[in-house]
Amino acid sequence: MNSRNSAKESKAGMLDRGALRLTLLVALSIVLAAILAYAGREEAAAPPVNAQQSSTPADWKAVEQALGKAGAMQPGDVFKAGLPRTDLNVTVRGVQVKPALALGSWVAFKKMGSEAMVMGDLVLTEDEVSPVMMKLQQGGIEQTALHNHVLGETPRIMYMHISGHGDPVKMAHAIHDALALSKTPFTAPAAAAPPSQDIGIDTKQIDQTMGYSGKVNGGVYQFSIPRSEKIMDAGMEVPPAMGTAIAINFQPTGAGKAAITGDYVMLASEVNPVIRALRENGIEVTALHSHMLNESPHLFFMHFWANDDALKLAQGLRAALDHVAAAKP
Repeated sequence: MNSRNSAKESKAGMLDRGALRLTLLVALSIVLAAILAYAGREEAAAPPVNAQQSSTPADWKAVEQALGKAGAMQPGDVFKAGLPRTDLNVTVRGVQVKPALALGSWVAFKKMGSEAMVMGDLVLTEDEVSPVMMKLQQGGIEQTALHNHVLGETPRIMYMHISGHGDPVKMAHAIHDALALSKTPFTAPAAAAPPSQDIGIDTKQIDQTMGYSGKVNGGVYQFSIPRSEKIMDAGMEVPPAMGTAIAINFQPTGAGKAAITGDYVMLASEVNPVIRALRENGIEVTALHSHMLNESPHLFFMHFWANDDALKLAQGLRAALDHVAAAKP
């Protein structure tokens, strides 16, 4: 009898202990669920460091002051400032090059959480390259490329591509201090009359041939054509305004002719088809290289030059464009 009672008591004790363990597990699960829910709310409230954010012109006033140059908002929440080399007198095979054709330095910023990303293309003479590069390095701004864009120009011009991540005001100061070692103008040019849409070439016909709409800027007819896919760098999208768009520029040279230059932005598989299309249409390839280091997909930039009938050149440029995955207009 006593043994049966002991067995019953032992079984009851086991059940009690099992119930206690179950109660503890349920309570622990509730606590863990509450902790995870709270952490999720905190994570949602605080975006990651490289989160892309919208911005307004007011957000960039301190950057403008540090850079010493006014800028403007561009699509993709990009703040961009142009620094055209209006001080330079550059000729390419007898063509006086306007700043808007091939002499436009620029820097572009985009927010990354509490910090920012900056990219740019600096137009420099050969003697300006070393001091500007050293000053940029001292200021934490990296170089991603240094090369030519055209051939046969006088004086010789180099293009320095830059990149940085960090405090946008500090980076703007660093870029200003570096460019102060060059003759890059920081003062705004005198106010000019509104540009005439008639610049001596048939821009409407060029638009029709190209399949895109251009715009007049500084006496040059310009196209900016994005690629169809997103370009990423350090987990962040690099919008077309930060240098990933195909650029095609026409500078009228008289009698319906134009000097053309710019760059096609391509994947590796597109490079040689574009070369063939340009050469078959009398357009010279003047440079082929990269502008960035860590972008995905990896891009190649092909620069070109010709001075001929503007409509004929538009047909050749369009033929090359057919080999590139450009966004639809």
